[in-house]
Amino acid sequence: MLENVIYCPLISQLSPKEQNIWVDNLNKRFKMVNHKNFVKVVRDDELTIEQKQQCEFAIVANPIPSDLSVYSNLKWIQSLWAGVEKLVEELSSFSFHIVRLIDPTLSQIMSEAVLAWSLYLHRQMPAYLAQQKDCLWKQLPHVLPNERNICVLGLGELGRLSTEVLCQHGFNVSGWSQSEKLINGVQCFYGDVGLDKAIANADIVVCLLPLTVNTHCLVNQDFILKMKRGSSLINFARGGIVKHGDLIEALDNGRIEHAVLDVFDAEPLEAKSCLWQHNKITVLPHISAPTHMKSAVNIVVNNINDYLNTGKIAKAIDNVKGY
Repeated sequence: MLENVIYCPLISQLSPKEQNIWVDNLNKRFKMVNHKNFVKVVRDDELTIEQKQQCEFAIVANPIPSDLSVYSNLKWIQSLWAGVEKLVEELSSFSFHIVRLIDPTLSQIMSEAVLAWSLYLHRQMPAYLAQQKDCLWKQLPHVLPNERNICVLGLGELGRLSTEVLCQHGFNVSGWSQSEKLINGVQCFYGDVGLDKAIANADIVVCLLPLTVNTHCLVNQDFILKMKRGSSLINFARGGIVKHGDLIEALDNGRIEHAVLDVFDAEPLEAKSCLWQHNKITVLPHISAPTHMKSAVNIVVNNINDYLNTGKIAKAIDNVKGY
């Protein structure tokens, strides 16, 4: 170990190979930027207990909570992922701040996914795929984008840009959030009463909500009954938001036309899961908004440098809200 260096541990359950890639890229970026302090990112297992006890900040990616308990002087941790619900739940007994990754590139990637899979449903791709299997040549009625109502649940950084991109492509867009939001060209609803109104007329409901006590199993039988008959669902948020048994029942009885699912309670999705084979479900391997390493590295390094130079911690999540 080098002397006169500020060690920044990477605490993660990623494979050693993946951790080394992150460590190398982070250290390369630290060497490129101007700052008062020499920071060296290392894997958690490279530090002694004494060195761990001196660390004020750390970078994490799905850490094991017990691995963090040794870091008695931590003031904050920087997540490499945008979603931190699991962190909040597992680390509720810790007093340090949790900073999630807020990355404009991630928002752009998510907005592309929302648009792509909304178009997939809008242009009736599942129906045409089913027709192909039956060797059926049949043109289905075409619906114009301004005749298609798309509702985005969750109007944070990811949701806001997604609504804007959908608007740019001519869709009739609405959105819902816990608190009041204003987005040009988007009919925004909020609160419990607003949620019912938001989903009532939507042809496609896109879920980008964080997983919290309030959103766990939010999309259940009662929720689905308030949706427009024949509408479709896209879940790019967290698997725990959707009660899959209720969703399957709604798909089977025709209440819901199709569901695009990118997130699940346990990942990878088990091969024995009935979701794989359901003809009205499109299963995706958590691809809607993967972290982009180059942009994430820049943001993480900037956040740490700002803290070292000013003492200010980047915007941390609200431990009560969970986001």
